[in-house]
Amino acid sequence: MIHKICLFIAITFLLFSCKNNPDKEQNTGDSTHTAAHTDNHLKEIPSPVQGNSAMPRLFSNGADLFLSWVERKDSVATLNFSILKDEKWSTPEAVASGKDWFVNWADFPAIAESNGNILTNYLQKSANGTYTYDVKLNLYTPPSAENSDGLWKKNFLLHNDGTQSEHGFVSIRPYVDDSFLVVWLDGRETVGKDHGGGQMTLRGAIVFKDGSVQYDTLLDDSVCDCCQTSVAIGSNDEIIVAYRDRSKEELRDISIVRWQKDGGWSKPMTIGNDNWKIPGCPVNGPSIDAFENNAVVAWFTEAKGEGDVNVAFSNDNGANFGKSFRIDVGNATGRVDVAMLSEEEAAVLWMEPKGEETVIQLMKINVHGYTEPAVTIATTSPNRSTGFPQLEIVGDTAYIAWTMISEKEATIKTASIALKDF
Repeated sequence: MIHKICLFIAITFLLFSCKNNPDKEQNTGDSTHTAAHTDNHLKEIPSPVQGNSAMPRLFSNGADLFLSWVERKDSVATLNFSILKDEKWSTPEAVASGKDWFVNWADFPAIAESNGNILTNYLQKSANGTYTYDVKLNLYTPPSAENSDGLWKKNFLLHNDGTQSEHGFVSIRPYVDDSFLVVWLDGRETVGKDHGGGQMTLRGAIVFKDGSVQYDTLLDDSVCDCCQTSVAIGSNDEIIVAYRDRSKEELRDISIVRWQKDGGWSKPMTIGNDNWKIPGCPVNGPSIDAFENNAVVAWFTEAKGEGDVNVAFSNDNGANFGKSFRIDVGNATGRVDVAMLSEEEAAVLWMEPKGEETVIQLMKINVHGYTEPAVTIATTSPNRSTGFPQLEIVGDTAYIAWTMISEKEATIKTASIALKDF
């Protein structure tokens, strides 16, 4: 098997691989723009995290906020989660631990909740190869007449291909009848019956509350090898999946696939038309969110020679997207997250360099491209192990989680800001 090496090819960044140890990303230019400002309305929330921890993932069901993360102690990795109650994080609960996990700055666990059911995942090595690992799921079901305490079904397999190949970059969203939609990158065709040579694929499945995995479906037969996936559920339970595609000409632009009750899964549709030709994976996936019939996608590209963060809106459940708007102030790092605030407005979170450091930016944008000044959430390290900051909305408040790196260990910070204050 010939492993596909994921290279970040850029004018202002050093080449790197997404599968290497997390080294420092290098940049050679300072941002000369001054549009961003630090907002004193930002409120830090004492983090529930203890020990050397990273890879936060936030999930909002509209009323409650969930945070998952991975703690590492010696050779053991542990997946934990906590729930925000009255602006305080609950006592962390350990879901699973292992010495044979694949732990990576860019490919991190997901968490979602559906009527009291909670689904998480982690990555477990399936063989001795560096990039041979499976997606393992953990499902909690709340107390019921038959089960007074609530139950965990732990460490069950998402996919049934049986190949010793790469599986990961998971997205989870609650779906109908207390089920969950799960989307992931699947490398079964890279090893395949003919000893490899195939492409990374995009697949989706439904995980029901009894733990059964059904409707495993191929969504795209050639996608970028190691960019994050993202999922939104629109009106009428319609599904929109955003991901970085891969053409035969090595164009690595953002595509979506949709599921409709009256039409099934659509063919992939490219949005933005960046025409970014790059012979490797930039390790920088898109983010998508929906509000009734409306959707928004944010993504990173270097098609024009420097890092851009672009945003595009749809008012028909993703059937069509309008023109894209660039929102960063120069040479962005990317690592985007996005959340719809209303039918016409969204909040976008991303990273960009500022001198020798990197800042996490938060901005509002509407469907016409009008933006508010960016708010600097935090100054952090350009080190790749800072990972991907997270954004979720609960009520009239935005919540952010990110990783901070010190000489001794990593930890996770959390904060909030009222929507009216940025």
